[in-house]
Amino acid sequence: MSNQFWMIWPGNAVASALILAAIAMPFLYAARRLVHDLLHSLGRMAGGPLRLGARWLFATARDMKERNKAVLLAHGREEVGQHIEREFERISALVTRDLEGYPALQRKLLEEITRVEEDYKKCGEVPPPPPEWVEAVTSIAKVKSDSNEMVQRILEEIKRSVHAIHDKALGEYRRAYESRHKILNGFMPFWRSLDKTFGQVDQKLTGLHQTSSKIDAQMEKYEQINKKTDKAEHALTVSAFTQFAISTMVLLIAVGGALVNFKLIALPFSEMVGSGDYLTSTLRMSDVAALVIIFLEATMGLFVMETLRITHLFPLIANMNDRMRRRMLWVAVVFLVVFAGIEAALALMRDMLSADKQALVQSLSSAQAAPPDPLLRMIPTTAQMVLGFFLPFALAFVAVPLESFVYSLRTVGGAFAVMLIRATAFVLRVLGNLIRQLCKVLIGIYDVTIVLPLLVERLVKAARSESDGSESRPVKRAA
Repeated sequence: MSNQFWMIWPGNAVASALILAAIAMPFLYAARRLVHDLLHSLGRMAGGPLRLGARWLFATARDMKERNKAVLLAHGREEVGQHIEREFERISALVTRDLEGYPALQRKLLEEITRVEEDYKKCGEVPPPPPEWVEAVTSIAKVKSDSNEMVQRILEEIKRSVHAIHDKALGEYRRAYESRHKILNGFMPFWRSLDKTFGQVDQKLTGLHQTSSKIDAQMEKYEQINKKTDKAEHALTVSAFTQFAISTMVLLIAVGGALVNFKLIALPFSEMVGSGDYLTSTLRMSDVAALVIIFLEATMGLFVMETLRITHLFPLIANMNDRMRRRMLWVAVVFLVVFAGIEAALALMRDMLSADKQALVQSLSSAQAAPPDPLLRMIPTTAQMVLGFFLPFALAFVAVPLESFVYSLRTVGGAFAVMLIRATAFVLRVLGNLIRQLCKVLIGIYDVTIVLPLLVERLVKAARSESDGSESRPVKRAA
């Protein structure tokens, strides 16, 4: 019965509820304007800050996008400028290496062409004109012999001399043509040399033209970046995402190599530092020492790449003079070699510890195993030592993908931050609108509960408006 205290009509909940609604309805109708104002105030109080926060987040995302664009274009401008500088260095090297010998090459071409022209002129020489004795023979041939023995002997002697001279002239003429043919055959090496020389010149000029085309493409890209076009921004963003994906994959591979390196030297360090020493409840000092060695190797590799100006993570190192930079390079290389030697020794120590552990297990077991072959045992020992020596040098190249990862992370992280801020602003705006619409729905529900007084109010207003209209019509007619 305790839950029926509100019932005006005991035993009849429906009738009690209707009586209570009829009693409360005038009070609810009287408080209608106050409830409406309260609900509107609650809607503005809850939805206003949300909408304001959404506007602020949208403005923040817009400003962040502009900053990201400025950083992206500045980095792209610097990168394209470096590419252009390298292409100009290649052109300078090409001109210095190939085209500095162009005067000698031109002199050689002129000499060969001159020699070919001279030989061609020699081939074009005509045979000498007939000697003067031909006219003499013609005059003697007109002499009448009249069976004179002296004249016949003279003519026979002339005939014999003419035949001899003819054979001699014919032989000289054939030898002259043979020498000309030899000169023509001798043209072939010169022609081949000319063809080879012209081929070299064409190849060098083609390489120069290709390098110039690359410079033109880079210059066009540089101009697009300076103009801050959307095309340049899109291309740089896509390039940053691609570099981020590639560098992340390479860094994951490097992390795998670092884990292999850690497993290789963790056991010897546990014997050197002590396996019972803990830095925290789960982290052993031997593991920390092995990780420190690996990080030092990566740091030395980073310094080597910085001093060689392959990476540019530390501008201070790149701005050093050449003498100091070379000193720093040799110091980093020496440290890297020392760490590599230490890892090779630790790999040997690990193999020895593993062998001692295996021997201990075999001595405690009942079955006696045959001793392993020294040659077969030497193979994994050598492999571990070689792996321990070369892994630090492999980790040294992590600086290259690390630089690409750092520079691309700024763009990728900025893009994701802008997307996250916009999504948060959208959610806040939606929540603000939902709260305001919810307040309107509550106002509608409140009006539904007092629908009878509202209907009465509407009928009263309609009747008043009709009466006011009927009173105003005669006044208008009299006017």
